[in-house]
Amino acid sequence: MIYLLRHGEIEQGKEKRFVGQVDFPLNENGLSQACLWRQKLKAGLFEKIYSSDLRRARETALIIADNHPEKVQLLPELREISLGEWEGLFVAEVQVHYPEEWQRRERDLVTFRPPGGESFRDLAVRIGPVFNQIVRAVEGNILIVGHAGVNRVILCQVLGMDTANLFRLGQDYGCMNLLERNKAGWLVVAMNILVDQWAPKT
Repeated sequence: MIYLLRHGEIEQGKEKRFVGQVDFPLNENGLSQACLWRQKLKAGLFEKIYSSDLRRARETALIIADNHPEKVQLLPELREISLGEWEGLFVAEVQVHYPEEWQRRERDLVTFRPPGGESFRDLAVRIGPVFNQIVRAVEGNILIVGHAGVNRVILCQVLGMDTANLFRLGQDYGCMNLLERNKAGWLVVAMNILVDQWAPKT
């Protein structure tokens, strides 16, 4: 079973901003989410834990690993989408300072690249091989701690969906997705489950 988790909550403030590879830590609620997942998911459940090396994901993974940090492998390839010059900017700032680019993004979200950044299609090309490498390398339960964009790309891949549909998939802070591989391919057992909704499979 693949346990695909989005990192816990980070502090952004009330105004929406672009957070790609800006290295924000978890806020108090995010730390609490990770601690609750640690209680629900014992580290011994997993053969291996893979995580983005960005701080918010790394903190989440290490809290869940508890006294078994050796189980955690940090992979830069699992980082969130790079937003280039837009990293950390508020949406309103981007709309004012990059009006033409903003309009192009509105027309084609999947292939649009912010200046110096990646498109979601680029992200899919980056994430696909590392995800396939992870699932081939380990038998048994695996935890992957990723990001909203990363997890949506993985879910699109296993569901056979075009990346253009990625924002049809909800990925809240600290949410869990369960993926199971069988002879017929992949089965999405659960998606966007929050820690207070979690019930172990019987």
